[in-house]
Amino acid sequence: MTTSATIPNIAGKNPLKGLLDYRQSPWMDYIRRDLLTGGGLQKMIEEDGLRGQTSNPSIFEKSITGSTLYSDILNSPEAKSLDAKGLYEKIAIRDVQDACDIFNPVYRETKKRDGYVSLEVSPYLANDTRGTLEEARRLWNAVGRENLMIKVPATPEGIPAIRQLLEEGLNINITLLFAQSAYEQVAEAYIAALEARAAKGLDVSHIASVASFFVSRIDTLVDSKVDELEKTASEPAKALLESVRGKIAIANAKLTYRKYQELFAGPRWKTLSSKGAQTQRLLWASTSTKNPRYRDVLYVEELIGADTVDTIPPATFDAFRDHGRLRNSLTEDVPGGAKTMDNLAKAGISMKEVTDKLLADGVRLFADAFRQLLDATGKSAGVRA
Repeated sequence: MTTSATIPNIAGKNPLKGLLDYRQSPWMDYIRRDLLTGGGLQKMIEEDGLRGQTSNPSIFEKSITGSTLYSDILNSPEAKSLDAKGLYEKIAIRDVQDACDIFNPVYRETKKRDGYVSLEVSPYLANDTRGTLEEARRLWNAVGRENLMIKVPATPEGIPAIRQLLEEGLNINITLLFAQSAYEQVAEAYIAALEARAAKGLDVSHIASVASFFVSRIDTLVDSKVDELEKTASEPAKALLESVRGKIAIANAKLTYRKYQELFAGPRWKTLSSKGAQTQRLLWASTSTKNPRYRDVLYVEELIGADTVDTIPPATFDAFRDHGRLRNSLTEDVPGGAKTMDNLAKAGISMKEVTDKLLADGVRLFADAFRQLLDATGKSAGVRA
């Protein structure tokens, strides 16, 4: 395994590009028309080693309402014949197609390992397996790019859809992962889908998937619980609570990565690997630092490891370029991470309750953002929401 000792930090080297030395792919959690048309995205690919891009309704809402970049679509004669969702999809599909085209050389050069752009199914379908299947297929066909990833949330209803879509040959970005147990279900869905394809004699080498683990939101919720419990805790209990503050998200990620290494080293995977299958990488999402007391690049620096992806929002992307520090951090002190998780339980905080709440909140927040997006798009074009 690669260690930080074998990769010297070269003075003056862009830390973002340096992530590639650790076999981690930096993706950007952002999309906007001028980034695609003005050469900015191409520049980041060349200078920062950018290897992919993710989008979501909240990102599109900010891009549409915060600029006049989409006025050609919003003010077109065709706009009057579309509802707000149809109008949004016209905007999103064009942007994603263009981004896929810009990333196509990366897709080719990395032999289909990177160069992907993600587009999300409607958050309204998070609890609707059939609706998710239908919309994912429709968006896949509408974009018509082999380096597209369709984002589907890891809800109980989403996981069967993920399994089916992967078997059909779609690339899937599984989003809203918080719990290690949910990750294991997602990894199983991926392996089972590829096994089903292989059993039919179908190609498995072109299918790509990432399991998007949300990071900073875990610490935000746990830290709020720590604050509440400390109000009435004894001194020894306060010390235990303080020992988990700002530590759970990284500990959880390290343990999940260990599980990834185990799952994709077993006999089932070796059989698929011999047929050209590529592992379903863990992707670190929600990597901006919400707490100003924490280092602004904390969730990038502490989760660097082989065969992973980090999708980074613009401000954090710029910050890491400026002062990010590189080391093979993801495999450091994994037993310490396990102890931190044990301390969380001893402190009276249930990780299951935390991750269940984060999943429910995530579905609701994505749906709220989608509603705002449709409202804003409809108003901009003067059409019905």
